[in-house]
Amino acid sequence: MTQTQPFELPDFYMPYPARLNPHLEEARSHCKKWARDMGMLEGSGIWDEHDLDAHDYALLCAYTHPDASGPELSLVTDWYVWVFFFDDHFLEVFKRSGDREGGKEYLDRLSAFMPMDLATGVPEPTNPVEAGLIDLWERSVPAMSLDWRARFAESTENLLNESLWELSNINAGRIPNPVEYIEMRRKVGGAPWSAGLIEHAVGAEVPAVIAGSRPMRVLKETFSDGVHLRNDLFSYQRETEEEGELSNGVLVLEKFLDCTTQQAADAVNDLLTSRLQQFENTALTELGPLLVEKGVGARSAADVLAYVKGLQDWQSGGHEWHMRSSRYMNNATRSAPSVGWSPFIPSGLGTSAADLKLTGGRIGADRGRRFTHVPHQRVGPSQLPDFYMPFTTTLSPHLHSARQNTVEWAHRMGMLKAQPGLPGSHIWDEHKLVAFDFPLCAAGIHPDASPDELDLSSQWLTWGTYADDYYPVVFGRARNLAGAKACNERLAALMPIDADTASAPANALERGLADLWTRTAEPMTVSARRRFRTAIEDMISSWLWELANQAQNRIPDPVDYIEMRRATFGSELTMSLCRLAHGEEIPPEIYRTGPLRSLENSATDYACLINDVFSYQKEIEFEGEVHNGILVVQNFFDCDYPTGLAIVHDLMTSRMREFEHVAAHELPVLYDDFKLGETARRMLDGYVRELQNWMAGILTWHRGCHRYQEAELRRRTGAQWPLGGPTGLGTSAARSPVSTRLAQLAQ
Repeated sequence: MTQTQPFELPDFYMPYPARLNPHLEEARSHCKKWARDMGMLEGSGIWDEHDLDAHDYALLCAYTHPDASGPELSLVTDWYVWVFFFDDHFLEVFKRSGDREGGKEYLDRLSAFMPMDLATGVPEPTNPVEAGLIDLWERSVPAMSLDWRARFAESTENLLNESLWELSNINAGRIPNPVEYIEMRRKVGGAPWSAGLIEHAVGAEVPAVIAGSRPMRVLKETFSDGVHLRNDLFSYQRETEEEGELSNGVLVLEKFLDCTTQQAADAVNDLLTSRLQQFENTALTELGPLLVEKGVGARSAADVLAYVKGLQDWQSGGHEWHMRSSRYMNNATRSAPSVGWSPFIPSGLGTSAADLKLTGGRIGADRGRRFTHVPHQRVGPSQLPDFYMPFTTTLSPHLHSARQNTVEWAHRMGMLKAQPGLPGSHIWDEHKLVAFDFPLCAAGIHPDASPDELDLSSQWLTWGTYADDYYPVVFGRARNLAGAKACNERLAALMPIDADTASAPANALERGLADLWTRTAEPMTVSARRRFRTAIEDMISSWLWELANQAQNRIPDPVDYIEMRRATFGSELTMSLCRLAHGEEIPPEIYRTGPLRSLENSATDYACLINDVFSYQKEIEFEGEVHNGILVVQNFFDCDYPTGLAIVHDLMTSRMREFEHVAAHELPVLYDDFKLGETARRMLDGYVRELQNWMAGILTWHRGCHRYQEAELRRRTGAQWPLGGPTGLGTSAARSPVSTRLAQLAQ
């Protein structure tokens, strides 16, 4: 009997037609023999031949890799047979029984079957998953570089190991929040792993010089999110009704938004569309400049474009397969599987995709809305909700002296006057600096700091905020992205790893950084200096992303915004200062684990959203900004300010509760997994308390400073712009007749 679907599949955005590889039957025949040889069929207790035929992974790969050769398609198909078998095997043996300890032992063995050097011995396989992995590894890596091997092994380990996160959530009966879910789904869902296989399938590796860059990272992450969110829509019924799964995007939004399943499914599809359009925007606006900047040659550039096309093919092909496979909810749309490719037969080449509306007017309207925001709309004083803050703030007794010393330091650096040759650079005076009161923030974040340590923290916050205000005014108004990049290069030169190689600062921004770097880096080890410098470089690089969005008048995609906001806020910089106090007692790999990253990211997002809530009027009305979490939510859900604020507030609360959950339940397990000693455990517990102080101190500062109060905002901007026209970022757009009329209507 056919089950009733819990919702109607939405209209999908898919502008690229699916294409079918002509070697489909070869791959079908090969993968069945291979699966039987590996012990995955009869006798496995997981699948039989009928299951493999019904799932039709060869069809998936034929759609997602339409240009692969016959042998390559068979190899890639075997990889997908293996990964889906692993998923079902782990479900049956460990998820259903809730056996986390056994699951961890099972997963820990698998990395041994992916040696960088094939001459390295491997353990004797004890189950079909291990047998399949070593066979596939030996067949795949000879054609690829060591760099690719390391990246692909890492993504495979992430895919395997993060299954424990799903198992822990099932055991705890816990549904993750949307941000946590997106982050963890990338690892659990395995699409970054699929991206690595795309490099193999198209025979084009991403050059190492750009593999870690923002554009390549965003392309992989938007690809991953698109794959996973699409899968969530099709697999909702199977996962929630048959498997008891809690990690499904539809379920996550259904609970977070307190809405119907259909509304949640539509919201997931809107996010899927947004992620695909972010992919397109990155490919069109960021990829070309990256290739030029890094000096990527013509052959390597062609490889990159082939890889990007492979990511695109996977999206359309994966959609087609989901509508055909018996594994998923598609009763209303499934067509009979294709047996071959022909450009002349209407029933082939993406036919089932034609059963649904893949694009529509609403999708186009949503995309256009992202670029048509009218700046400087009057919104009134920022509305403040009842924040959930379970931690209290204790202020340093050295606050008064830090206030005096910070004002003196800013004068000495030249921050409170105009910079020679830089129009508009007189952004602060002493009144503003006193009103901003950065030592209040430092005193709450570091209540136990010595007088010198509190001065240093206060001045880092002062410099970071000065720079954050400086870039939009000096570079943003003129749309001078080249000048901003040159400024970043000069700032990087002021942070030498070798203390004898620093360049001379030329203005207040550079003098401030040079002074802080010298005072902070001197007692550091070389490795600590490198990590700290990277944190600062990531922050100033993220401001270029903001300037590029401002130039396009583009409100960011919600996921891209949340992830980039961590960098623009300088979170890694301030957290790095906390970590430095722990010395070398804590292994660096601990900070790269899922629980630590979840802990830090949830704390960061809470703090960033605090800032967005308090700064809404400042940024929307007075500065014409497009980078504010409430505005991003308003734009995405097409809702008003109070509704957007309510959603952001719910997200803040959810992120704080995630922080509490990780600290209480996941860190103790992490300590045991890594067999940490008492000293390391005590230091990590201390780090948790520092993050608690960090969040509580930031909220205390926002409530106590005058930076976001309307009276101070009007003093800063002169209060004359409502009559004489806006000044600041977005001014030229706001003065056009059309946008002026829109602004009048908005009021």
